[in-house]
Amino acid sequence: MKHEYKIGGMACESCAAKIKSKFLTLPHVNSVKISKATDTATIEMSKHIPIGEYQNALKQLDPKYSINPINHSEVGEQTKSWFKAYRPILLVFIYILLVTLLIQYTSGAFDIRKWMRHFMAGFFLVFSFFKILDLSGFADSYMTYDIIAKKWREWGYVYAYIELCLGIAYLTNYYPLITNILAFGVMVVSVIGVLQSVLNKRKIKCACLGAVFDLPMSTITIIEDALMILMSGYMILSLLN
Repeated sequence: MKHEYKIGGMACESCAAKIKSKFLTLPHVNSVKISKATDTATIEMSKHIPIGEYQNALKQLDPKYSINPINHSEVGEQTKSWFKAYRPILLVFIYILLVTLLIQYTSGAFDIRKWMRHFMAGFFLVFSFFKILDLSGFADSYMTYDIIAKKWREWGYVYAYIELCLGIAYLTNYYPLITNILAFGVMVVSVIGVLQSVLNKRKIKCACLGAVFDLPMSTITIIEDALMILMSGYMILSLLN
């Protein structure tokens, strides 16, 4: 994609050259053209970069520099960029949700526990599938943030198959109490590393769909894990009552 920006504070061609060099150091920037005559910058990037990142780069050069978008909405571009980044995981959730709701519809009555069991079966089976596609790549990504995988890389291999087993267990309703307790424990441990990464604002790859998709770590991952924790916790309480 290509966007044009108004640059304020440029006094000479030397300023334009410094700004161009600085912008070229930013991730995802492919090319930069700076015009001192019109005080504009035309930037081609592989994905949308928030204007705040450009502003921070300019401040490192000189606080007098400023940047403003021309003929595009930053809010709109960030929204499109967000949906593009998280499209795979959103589609997975939508597919699982629709399939499990259809199962309930065809059964004639909505059973919340059965729906949750089917949803969690679909979740673990699909997510484990993408992890197993590239186990080594998943293990490498997972060890960048998971509290166990950081100390023991092989946990990434084990974790993928734990998810697969949980998916099968939910699908077959195999020892439901034990299955839900295991799922609850595994997801609680998993979400700790995710929370640490998000709160520390670390820009790392989320491995929830393995190494197949380039998903950034964010609150989406927290919501995903929290949903599984809440569902398994609810199932445990309902089975004990």
